[in-house]
Amino acid sequence: MTVLKVATCQFPVSADIEQNASWITRQMHEAARLGARVAHFPEGALSGYAGTDFETFTGYDWDVLGRASERVRERAGELGIWVVAGSAHRFSDISRPHNSLYVISDGGEVTSRYDKRFLGGPDLDHYSPGNHFSTWDIDGIRCGALICYDYRFPELYRHYVTLDVQLMFHSFHAGNASPERVEGVSAAMGIEYAALNPAATFTYPGITMPAVMTASAACNNMWISCPNTSAPESMWPAFFVRSDGVTTGRLERNVPGVLISIVDTEQDLYDSTGPWRRQAIAGILHSGELAADDRSAP
Repeated sequence: MTVLKVATCQFPVSADIEQNASWITRQMHEAARLGARVAHFPEGALSGYAGTDFETFTGYDWDVLGRASERVRERAGELGIWVVAGSAHRFSDISRPHNSLYVISDGGEVTSRYDKRFLGGPDLDHYSPGNHFSTWDIDGIRCGALICYDYRFPELYRHYVTLDVQLMFHSFHAGNASPERVEGVSAAMGIEYAALNPAATFTYPGITMPAVMTASAACNNMWISCPNTSAPESMWPAFFVRSDGVTTGRLERNVPGVLISIVDTEQDLYDSTGPWRRQAIAGILHSGELAADDRSAP
């Protein structure tokens, strides 16, 4: 099978675990009703995002998170739908948790987990970086996972190419910022350049995150689902990018919603880098045959 219907979901992620779980299960129902095989949610969707949605993991109620996680797993099995959702992964009493994406099968089982590899400076106060890639198959389509700040490191996408990933679930949490914060960032960037950088918000996430997703899809021949929190101010709304770099759908910023997209890995789409992608990854950094001429030397 080469066709997969994906639901890219956004809602206002918060510190309230029960509220997050209610949003997730509600949008899982909507995704299943619309015929999606997989529902994809933002970074920290179930647990909330430390340092933004809540201050610290000190005193965090891990029991509540565990029960909410079980509810989501059970609902996935009842609905027969795959789920990719952000949460915190506690693995030690002496180490910071991972910032993770859990992959739950349509039978309600956790089949994979990706832990965010690259953490921004403030995140390192709350989370431990991950150390592995994560791949799995849904209906014959090879899938992978990344989280937010990982987008700044193209080496991750390039490695996923070598793992034959066709569909990337890249979860983000770029929101829950006050209007004053957004205004301050825009001013620091130079608001006079806003017209030259059309984006949902004139902020670094608003400009660079969607742009890199477009480039990552086109350069790596991957379909990419990009959910984000819709908690105001959200820097940009959830969207979906085809493997040729074309955005095929986008939700409304600051508004909860479910975006349905069709992945067809047999669709004849433009892939200009295809003939040389693997050799570039292998370190052969040119196309065609090199000139056998001394005057070609530097």
